[in-house]
Amino acid sequence: MKCDKKAMLLYAVTDRVWVGERSLYEQVEAALKNGVTCIQLREKNLDEDAFLAEAMALSKLCKQYHVPFIVNDNVDIAIQCGADGVHVGQEDMSISDVRARVGDGMIIGVSAHTVDEALEAVKNGADYLGLGAVFSTSTKTDVNQMSNATLKAICSAVHVPTVAIGGISGKNILQLSGSGVDGVAVVSAIFAAEDSGAATAELLALAREMLQVHS
Repeated sequence: MKCDKKAMLLYAVTDRVWVGERSLYEQVEAALKNGVTCIQLREKNLDEDAFLAEAMALSKLCKQYHVPFIVNDNVDIAIQCGADGVHVGQEDMSISDVRARVGDGMIIGVSAHTVDEALEAVKNGADYLGLGAVFSTSTKTDVNQMSNATLKAICSAVHVPTVAIGGISGKNILQLSGSGVDGVAVVSAIFAAEDSGAATAELLALAREMLQVHS
């Protein structure tokens, strides 16, 4: 299964830190109703049973909206819930091992921080790349900020879809115009918002503007 670059336009990565009056399911549904183009479920602290139950529910929900559903890191959960894909970092299972587990039908996304990492990932079968952190971010403290020059160099060097990630908000998204990325991945810009649906609609409009500028 090849990844459609249109799915990268507005890619939401979940974080339950901001779950409160609304459940994560409700936040994701609000984002889906307002045009988000891809959902990644990222859970670092849930036990396997709770993770699987959540993944099953969100996988079904995303299918209703015809939006790709990606599971972060956990290949077993991705397989069990019928996810469209799995995303792995540089320190996670090798891409070849992931492919052997999931088969040819599942999307594999890979995080990359340099041109060499990006080329190696694509060579090994990555269907899309997550590039960053493009701005400073509190979500991942172990990743250095990527320069705009590196971002452009990676986008020019690979043929697979690319999504920028890291500290992206409505205030800085247009700074990525002309970089060559196919879209943006956001965490707090949607899930920390008081109204995740309204935040999604605003970010979607800005993501489209970003691409129009660069095209």
